[in-house]
Amino acid sequence: MMNQTSYIEINKLAYSHNIKYLRRILGKDVRISSVVKGNVYGHGVDTIIPLAEKAKINHFSVFSANEALDVFKVASPKSDIMIMGYLSDEQLEWAIENEIEFYVFDLLRLQSAIDYAKKTGKPARIHIETETGFRRTGFEYPMLPEVVKLLKDNPDHIIFEGLCTHYAGAESIENHYRVVNQIVEYKRFLRYFTRNGLVPNYRHTAGSAASLTYPQTTMDMVRMGIAQYGFWPSQETYIHQFKKNQAKDSDLRRVISWKSCVMTVKEVGPGDFVGYGTSYMANKKLKVAIIPVGYTNGFSRSLSNSGRVLIHGKRVPVIGTVTMNTMSVNVTDIPNVQPGDEVVLVGKQKRLSISIASFSEMSNQLNYQTLARLPNNIPRYLV
Repeated sequence: MMNQTSYIEINKLAYSHNIKYLRRILGKDVRISSVVKGNVYGHGVDTIIPLAEKAKINHFSVFSANEALDVFKVASPKSDIMIMGYLSDEQLEWAIENEIEFYVFDLLRLQSAIDYAKKTGKPARIHIETETGFRRTGFEYPMLPEVVKLLKDNPDHIIFEGLCTHYAGAESIENHYRVVNQIVEYKRFLRYFTRNGLVPNYRHTAGSAASLTYPQTTMDMVRMGIAQYGFWPSQETYIHQFKKNQAKDSDLRRVISWKSCVMTVKEVGPGDFVGYGTSYMANKKLKVAIIPVGYTNGFSRSLSNSGRVLIHGKRVPVIGTVTMNTMSVNVTDIPNVQPGDEVVLVGKQKRLSISIASFSEMSNQLNYQTLARLPNNIPRYLV
């Protein structure tokens, strides 16, 4: 199993359970686009794409053309891929050639898409992104006459796949007023297009948080990100579902576990410092296990003297500074710890578990950040 210093396990049953649960909330007619950016939130393209297709998901959203290519190599030809962010001109041509969908949020990209569609002889499958209040990317309302003119003048070169936006802060009640205003603004854009005889194949505005908190945002398609991997986008999202649908925390099941093993065990005397500098001094005789995982492997240096791992079903503290390749943990109270013993960094061991959320809070990071930082070279296995 371990030709690397740690490995990740992806739970097939947990993933299919999550998709079924989300479909019950969304309704059977809503298409799920599985958001797989950031190496599928750290879960791995090669492992998740076939799982998603088995769960009858056939639409994948990525940020950039290089991510689209990674998915393109693994996905079935029947699945659709949508690029929500960066695309150079050269990549734009590749996307059109290969029938990859992509966001259009400025006139330059729209004109380029039409030009390349003419050149390749294939229509560009575009999603018009609207600026409703995120202030990131998207057409402003006054630009719509030019957009509509270009679409109407080039019906053979454009497929109007979607009209979309992204809500700023749907995971938190403090943004409620802002999100409601964005929903109203999106409807204004939609009316403009339909009045001009342009109806998108899909209206899609919601990510995980919006679809679980504002049901009116689900529309024809939902871009489902972190929820499909078993994480509530925020505690508030979970509480909303608890009040509305009596949700249990276990309704979404974590798909990912991260494991390593003990590299060596040593004794440390009272008054000795452990690791770099003087951040940890032993106050008595200790037994210390060295784990071959450090910040280069995605275990944050800010977990020095505060992180926890599981060994022999017990929670043990990280002591001293997390280094590039190793961490030290205090196993004084656990008998018979040996090199090769399993270490759980994220996941369950016997009755205890360490969640990404607790892991993230200890290191002051979001779930998203912790997951996306798990290096691609950690092997991932389906279990």
